[in-house]
Amino acid sequence: MRNKIKELKELIAEIQPLRGAGKRMVFTNGCFDILHVGHTRYLNAARTTGDVLIVGVNSDHSVRMLKGEKRPIVTEQERAEMLANLMVVDFVIIFPEETPAQLIEALRPDVIVKGGDWKRDAIVGADMVESWGGKVVIAPLIDGASTTNIIAKVLSVYAD
Repeated sequence: MRNKIKELKELIAEIQPLRGAGKRMVFTNGCFDILHVGHTRYLNAARTTGDVLIVGVNSDHSVRMLKGEKRPIVTEQERAEMLANLMVVDFVIIFPEETPAQLIEALRPDVIVKGGDWKRDAIVGADMVESWGGKVVIAPLIDGASTTNIIAKVLSVYAD
């Protein structure tokens, strides 16, 4: 299998000919800490909105900024590798910032997909993507499927 995990310059070089061939670029992002069925269903839904699915993964540092010092559970490289091994994912890029705004600006996707727990006005990059004719899609949530819930369950089951 080819390496799907890319640095920004590599990724831009890879998607240029795809875009030139008329392929629609889809971007989504997240922490993806403890990959679960909610993530995989969400990624499958994202894939249906275009031809090439690019997944931005928060770095360990940015996960700590968002989720607190005890997270992530799984390292950025391991999270990226797991995502890269999913058939629906074409490319994975790790980003160190708290938001993917710089990535979105550089990649100029045709579609941004976020989960149903996001409101359109809070989606980073939504205005940018719409300004160049793209669209924002909110994918349905899977009730109860979250890393936080998995951690809570593990703690309750294995607590002494």
